[in-house]
Amino acid sequence: MPAKPSILTRISASAVAGGIEVFARLVTAVRADWRGVEPLPGTRVYYANHASNGDFVLIWAVLPPRLRDRVRPVAGADYWLSTPIKRFVGQHVFNALLIDRIGAGPREAPVEQMSEALDGGSSLILFPEGTRNLTAEKLLPFKTGLFHLATARPEVDLVPVWIENLNRVMPKGEVVPIPLLCRVRFGAPVRLKPHESKDAFLTRSRDALLALSEDAS
Repeated sequence: MPAKPSILTRISASAVAGGIEVFARLVTAVRADWRGVEPLPGTRVYYANHASNGDFVLIWAVLPPRLRDRVRPVAGADYWLSTPIKRFVGQHVFNALLIDRIGAGPREAPVEQMSEALDGGSSLILFPEGTRNLTAEKLLPFKTGLFHLATARPEVDLVPVWIENLNRVMPKGEVVPIPLLCRVRFGAPVRLKPHESKDAFLTRSRDALLALSEDAS
């Protein structure tokens, strides 16, 4: 079990978290749009489109504090442990669930990590495309991780989340964000149906996310 952070670390992390939230809201004026689901306490997996490095920050920023305190973004350990600053932000500000993407661990390890986090009462933010979408397509094909997690914990709601406009706020290669209104749209939860195949489930969960992208009214 990791050592409990010091009081100074906790105070510093809280101050950085507040600064990140204020900055995100100032730049994007981000709003949450809850459709088919309410922002209620409980263990959930929020799965979203991935077009910018700031995607999970917007989801985290619009969640009510009682939900935000229990949510953990699923992120690559190779990125968030690469420098002391990233390590501090990833571990202490966002409490990220860090996954080995290099392939040194067993294949089932990421699903086991996510399942254990859910069992411990955390909710998760993950991106089933597996990487940033820099193509003209709205969504890349989903990786199989979402299916394996749904199989391991079929009682957990999988909430589709569409992040609107952030790829235009932080386009690839730009350092300074471009102020632009963003919206984070939460849809009706998805669960794995009995005897549902991997392909059918991934298609259905992907379609649920795409439907949110088309519903801008």
